[in-house]
Amino acid sequence: MPSDQSLPAAPAGTARNQPISEHTPLLAGQAETSVEVEEPSTKRLLIVLGSIWVGVFLAALDTTIVATLTGPISSSFNSLSLLSWLATAYLISNAACQPLSGRLTDIFSRKSGLIFSNVVFAAGNLICGLAQSEWTIILGRVVAGIGGGGLTAIATFVTSDLIPLRRRGVWQGIGNICFGLGSGLGGVFGGWVHDTLGWRWAFLIQIPFIVVSTILVAVTVKIPAKDSQKGKLKRVDFLGAVTLITALILLLLGLNTGGNKLPWTHPFILTTLPLSVVVLGIFIYIEANNASEPIIPVRLLLDRTVLAACLANWFSTMNVYGLLFYMPILFQVQGLSATAAGVRLIPQAVGASLGSLGAGVLMRSSGRYKVYNYITMLLLVVSSALICTLDLNSPTPLPLLYFLLVGTAYGGMLTITLVALISAVDHEHHAVITSASYAFRSTGSSIGITIASAVFQNILKNGLWSRFGDRKNAHEVISRLRDSLGEIRKAPADWIPGILDAYMDSLRATFITLLGLAVLGALVSVGMREHKLHSNLARRNE
Repeated sequence: MPSDQSLPAAPAGTARNQPISEHTPLLAGQAETSVEVEEPSTKRLLIVLGSIWVGVFLAALDTTIVATLTGPISSSFNSLSLLSWLATAYLISNAACQPLSGRLTDIFSRKSGLIFSNVVFAAGNLICGLAQSEWTIILGRVVAGIGGGGLTAIATFVTSDLIPLRRRGVWQGIGNICFGLGSGLGGVFGGWVHDTLGWRWAFLIQIPFIVVSTILVAVTVKIPAKDSQKGKLKRVDFLGAVTLITALILLLLGLNTGGNKLPWTHPFILTTLPLSVVVLGIFIYIEANNASEPIIPVRLLLDRTVLAACLANWFSTMNVYGLLFYMPILFQVQGLSATAAGVRLIPQAVGASLGSLGAGVLMRSSGRYKVYNYITMLLLVVSSALICTLDLNSPTPLPLLYFLLVGTAYGGMLTITLVALISAVDHEHHAVITSASYAFRSTGSSIGITIASAVFQNILKNGLWSRFGDRKNAHEVISRLRDSLGEIRKAPADWIPGILDAYMDSLRATFITLLGLAVLGALVSVGMREHKLHSNLARRNE
């Protein structure tokens, strides 16, 4: 990537007096030698992408399996206060490693990256299935997150390698249907396996299917590496990756521990949170000044459309993942089993699939995306507001409808912002900028769940102590109530109404916080500009 700040000459067919942000990709070059102009047939696309989408399905399945198993797993280790780490461990490793996947698969090929991701994903699930302590299962989630993140990100790179922008959203929508099916079935599958065989088998059963995914990728994916020269590994920005990982771990340690294990005024919290900001600043400096090929190119992020799309992903994903992990808590507090709670996640997955594919079809027919962004972000805000109105006595159809709307909005947002991102930069940079968007999305999911957990745990703790702090054995009972949902029905009978009220207050505070994040996502998304969606891989005007 060039180190100077000047933009190259406009490509052929573009008037030089046109603003580059409106009509031509950022950093567009004179020639696009990295683009394979000849497009594969639909049959070939279905074979290649279908093979890759098997891994995407499994990665999505694995994410929502944990959404419904966090309660049972935490209860089995007597540590519900570590619930957020079961979720964020997977997502932290996503956030830390996905930015590298674009650059590494440019060098070593998409096939190598997919095979590696499948192997690591299988290893992570094996560790989880055999874990004998909560920290071992968290390690397994970290390893699985590295593999699962690679499977989803590289699938997106391959789709962009093979499909023009005008049709890109449709194929992304089809891929998101596979992701949505995995997300929808994960909760049901995880709950059913837990209720019949035990939660460990929810991880172990996946391994044979991951082996099949590996074989399919090895046979069908034949996209050559973009840079086949030797000695390129040293150009990968590992220093940037280390500082990004460090910043994330410090931030999430502080957010998870504050108000939960330690008071917010504890020296540990007052050290980790500010230090995370300092390390993040170092990361940005490295990316802007030292890295020859940065994992998150600051120059590209300075483009208005790129930055707005990434931030929209960031805030919206905070909102949706917080809901994904705390709506099941509401269902289980209502008395539903893990399986029943998992079933209620299906509408969100269905909505995400429909929203993604619908947005793709609309963009293909119109060649535009900005107006659809306004619609999807408004829908996300409205549906998140409706979720805040739920209580323990809400009729069953209401949360299902609201979750369907949330999923529809989120699926549409993902496809629209992805197309906006890759239309704003040259084809040569699409993998790197897509990696950057995945970094925003992954950090958003981690931070969203962490924020939701911090709000939930602190409001719950204060609510229980304010109601029952003067009762006999209050410390012991409250401690058990915070560590296991199963303890709600075991508490003294005269405590249960107050306990349910405390849980509901905590959940409503969590949902209101997540609504605020959705509003932020909608506001920043307005900054995206409209770019031309070409109908050919060479991005020439038709």
